[in-house]
Amino acid sequence: MADDQLPAAARRVQAVIEAAGVPARVVVFSETTRTAVDAAAAIGCTVAQIAKSLVFRTDPGDRPVLVVASGVNRVDERAVASVLAEQTGGARIKRADADFVRANSGYAIGGVPPVGHATPPLVVLDQDLLALPEIWAAAGTPNAVVQLTPDQLAALTGGTVAAIAKSA
Repeated sequence: MADDQLPAAARRVQAVIEAAGVPARVVVFSETTRTAVDAAAAIGCTVAQIAKSLVFRTDPGDRPVLVVASGVNRVDERAVASVLAEQTGGARIKRADADFVRANSGYAIGGVPPVGHATPPLVVLDQDLLALPEIWAAAGTPNAVVQLTPDQLAALTGGTVAAIAKSA
């Protein structure tokens, strides 16, 4: 699909990726890629390869926090808060509602990409993503994704890599 045929939100993501010099293309599927399971089924990859974007907010302060985690992992919010302690003055984090997500990222839940946010978030990356040769992240809409390497994701986001998966 040519860039001018991408939905507006996906075009914004593609523009950020291109501006960073990363040779990756946004792909739009006819089926949904809203959840990690849906995305893996549409793409034909493992759920672990889906880089899901979760938005939190600091408490106090209401700064956006973007956690990019492997699709198979549950996020340990205490571990994320610990990673961000120095940057947030020890603030806790809490889940963000849909209005906060849209206002601060510029995207709706289910299509939040790791880049191109309206308000630049603090970013934490799940270390488990780095073990994979390729990953797939949302690209602005519930059916748009982009294939990246873990190194590209880290470079694009400037995120802190950490062990943030919740133990079973």
